[in-house]
Amino acid sequence: MENQTFNADIISIEGLKVIPQSSTPAFILLLLIYIFIMASNIGLVVLISMETSLHQPMYLLLCNMNINDVFGATVVIPRLLSDLFTPIMQRYTHYIECVVQAFAAHFHAGTSHTVLMIMAFDRYTAICNPLRYAAIMTHRMVVKLSVGAWVAAFISVAILLGLTIRLTRCRRVIFNPFCDNASLFKLSCQDLLINHIYGLGSAVVILGSSLCSIAFTYLRIAIMCFSSKNKALNSKALQTCATHLAVYIIMMVASFTPMIMHRRPEWADSGKVASVMFHVVPPALNPIIYGLQCKELKHKILCTKQNTPSSYLSC
Repeated sequence: MENQTFNADIISIEGLKVIPQSSTPAFILLLLIYIFIMASNIGLVVLISMETSLHQPMYLLLCNMNINDVFGATVVIPRLLSDLFTPIMQRYTHYIECVVQAFAAHFHAGTSHTVLMIMAFDRYTAICNPLRYAAIMTHRMVVKLSVGAWVAAFISVAILLGLTIRLTRCRRVIFNPFCDNASLFKLSCQDLLINHIYGLGSAVVILGSSLCSIAFTYLRIAIMCFSSKNKALNSKALQTCATHLAVYIIMMVASFTPMIMHRRPEWADSGKVASVMFHVVPPALNPIIYGLQCKELKHKILCTKQNTPSSYLSC
């Protein structure tokens, strides 16, 4: 009975296949990236919290993204760092810990999209309806949008993992670098139709809503710019949209790729790298794109006192 309990509760994670000669360089690179993610994102949150001049809706919403990026990177990267020096056959975790990591990983992914949607709404209101911006984007509205973004992702992921943990397990090996929902329900020999339907359905809803809101925002901003005669202001707005869109596309590709590759066994190794990139690349780029390119934040970081009246269109 003890052996059966052990086999049911202890999960083996294959993780990334790294040759011994590459373990140290890979560890150093990943550690430096993790340090940068933590320092840059936490630094921006602290800066915005301490500077009263930055207590504006767009910066407060930015804190949601920074906090979520810190959370998402911490869910995956520390475990990857420890596994780099652990032989593949000795990489074990408890099933409950695996479920918690899977929940956190999907919660980070879902929140990334819902937070982007509320940031898109804020950007749309500020640029396309500037006279009513202060009345619409009150501190109360910012809190509602922020709570709504996190709660929506939480409920969606709770149902997703709830459908998975109800399954009995007949396998105990996960081939992904970290625990996620697809890897967990693959441990079962039961009918997985409901899991596939809800998993793909919830992904389509979240990704579709995110894509539509971002596309609508950029389209409206583009129309506003083309109809305006202020070329300098238009150039800044379009450049901002192009930069944000590039980061959003990276996140969308990183979201879709693991889901596709999970269902194609011949792409398994490439899928491992793709699933890790979602928790590494966007969290590293977001502080640069959403933080350091905002003139007001840049001036605060550089400890200057230069005023920037049109800072919104520069971030």
